[in-house]
Amino acid sequence: MPRISRQHQPPPTHPPRYALVFALNTLLERELLPADMTLFAGRTFEIDVLDAGIKIHFTTNEQKFITQDFSPPPDLRLAANSVDFMRMMTREEDPDTLFFNRKLQIEGDTELGLITKNLLNCVEWDKLNPFKKQAA
Repeated sequence: MPRISRQHQPPPTHPPRYALVFALNTLLERELLPADMTLFAGRTFEIDVLDAGIKIHFTTNEQKFITQDFSPPPDLRLAANSVDFMRMMTREEDPDTLFFNRKLQIEGDTELGLITKNLLNCVEWDKLNPFKKQAA
């Protein structure tokens, strides 16, 4: 059996998944993510960071995001390059602009995609920056 070099193996998905789910749940707890979790309960998501080769799968219940794996396809898949995800999070670009410029792919349940896209627009990502100077 041929041996695959470590250079050609896909990156691990568990650390990014745990980090993302932890961040989303922290946003919920701090009331910075205005999500009605009943709309997401039991739904499955895939975040595909195209240029990094990372696919993050997670799901939800009525209170929080959870790291439980699932069988594809997800209810909603968001895919973009890392720079475009960062531009969206820093509000340099909104999800609509990225979508219409074909830099953000949204696939799956249309209604869930719209709810998720609108939720991303509401997050005040800058309040999460621990290095940002607070107003005196």
